Amino acid sequence: MHKAINLVKTKLPPMALHFEILGKYNRARAARMTLPHFVCQTPLFMPVGTKGAMKGLTSKQLEEIGCQIILGNTYHLELQPTSELIHELGGLHKFMNWPRAMLTDSGGFQMVSLLHLANITEDGVTFQSPVDGTPMLLTPEESIQIQNKIGADIIMALDDVVKTTITGPRVEEAMHRTLRWIDRCIAAHKRPEEQNLFGIVQGGLDPRLRDICVRGLVDRNLPGYAIGGLSGGEDKDSFWRVVAQCTEALPEDKPRYVMGVGYPLDIVVCSALGADMYDCVYPTRTARFGTALVPEGVLRLKHNAMATDTLPIDPSCDCMVCKKFSRAYIHSLVTKDPMGSQLVSYHNLHYMLKLSRDLHSSIIEENFPTFVCDFLGKMFPKGDVPKWVRNAMEVAEIDISSCCAALSPSDT
Repeated sequence: MHKAINLVKTKLPPMALHFEILGKYNRARAARMTLPHFVCQTPLFMPVGTKGAMKGLTSKQLEEIGCQIILGNTYHLELQPTSELIHELGGLHKFMNWPRAMLTDSGGFQMVSLLHLANITEDGVTFQSPVDGTPMLLTPEESIQIQNKIGADIIMALDDVVKTTITGPRVEEAMHRTLRWIDRCIAAHKRPEEQNLFGIVQGGLDPRLRDICVRGLVDRNLPGYAIGGLSGGEDKDSFWRVVAQCTEALPEDKPRYVMGVGYPLDIVVCSALGADMYDCVYPTRTARFGTALVPEGVLRLKHNAMATDTLPIDPSCDCMVCKKFSRAYIHSLVTKDPMGSQLVSYHNLHYMLKLSRDLHSSIIEENFPTFVCDFLGKMFPKGDVPKWVRNAMEVAEIDISSCCAALSPSDT
């Protein structure tokens, strides 16, 4: 039996971030993270507002549903409306009327998503602008300078990103380049007392490379660390093993951010393994196709069966959408009227942010294993919890036997 441990760290780090671990259950942590614009609770999910806006939701609505940090993208914000204009108008917080915390990505992810437009060298990444076709060189220095102008609480180092499906020398090249670039990012960072620079662990699915990158980044004593290069097509067993390796090796007293993770199941598993922060477009992107997040998994509101269903999206949900609108009404709107995607986006983000709060409180209240079993029991009522989840929970030392059916010979 593993008893939950309550811890409070009191020493303030010499940076614009204070991270206090309030409770633990084995590897899982619940923490308070104080940033210049907001005091956050972890584990936490960060919705993605790529261009300084959340599609279909206002800043006030995001506050109402408990959003703590939103994510913007350096690459897209520099294209439009430009970091110079944002800086002149008082920074992105003021520009978009967002009083809480903000994180900006470095633009490095576009090396993968816009690879056909990019050329990667030691200097940086040259992009062909999707707006007007002109070339744009994004160097580590330029990425940090842009992010300093934008003014987010957390800024990300430019890293060399490769898909996890790629193997061989390119992966090692990218990992070592990421370590070389972090030093250039640190040297370029002009606002360390106001903005926190996070490094990104690369190395693909190679444990040796991941270990080298972790040790190299930890040696720089950064305010926080991200686990990058995942959610790129790798199998789930490889995914959780990389997360487990990195969280075990990263400092206990610094936040750990798994980039690009937005499936509720993934967030629960990664939290059990000791991760703290997540971001993804999944909740809002899937909403635009009429898919709602519910405890059982997803609800396809486009299906004809929804046309006469008077129930709310989720009868157990207390969000504004579930209190006021039926599945039938939303079915009549999805993919036909912008209001449909707005309502489903509101619900989906409410679901993700409540999941974050529930993870936090379950660790603090010393009932994290019960929460995990309840979550898995609703998602897998037949007990057919995927083998990768079982394997991950075994490493996390979370007993989920009560919500799992016996493995068949083919599963073992």
